[in-house]
Amino acid sequence: MLIQTRTIVVQKDKVDLVIERFTKDSPVDTMEGFIDKTVMVNRKKQEHEEVVVMIRWRSVEDWKNWEKSDVHIQGHRQNKGKPAPDYIISTTVNMYEVKAVKEGLKQE
Repeated sequence: MLIQTRTIVVQKDKVDLVIERFTKDSPVDTMEGFIDKTVMVNRKKQEHEEVVVMIRWRSVEDWKNWEKSDVHIQGHRQNKGKPAPDYIISTTVNMYEVKAVKEGLKQE
């Protein structure tokens, strides 16, 4: 499994704009090997707000197929040269290859 995280730091009170962007329907939703997308907001009180988007893929190969897909490449071409919205302070992307998953004990 491969997990991609995107940590987005935004101006206070703009978090809903980021949540909306990452929860609407997207071509990635139907891509082979796509497991799910989780959108989280940091509850810690701070000067700015932080949204973490976690996208899970069945395998590294499935993610690579998405990266090479026409729809993904076309999306980047359409946005090339466009500045990020002014309410976005920073974005950090990380990739994690899952080596182990330990599930909780089933309670009856």
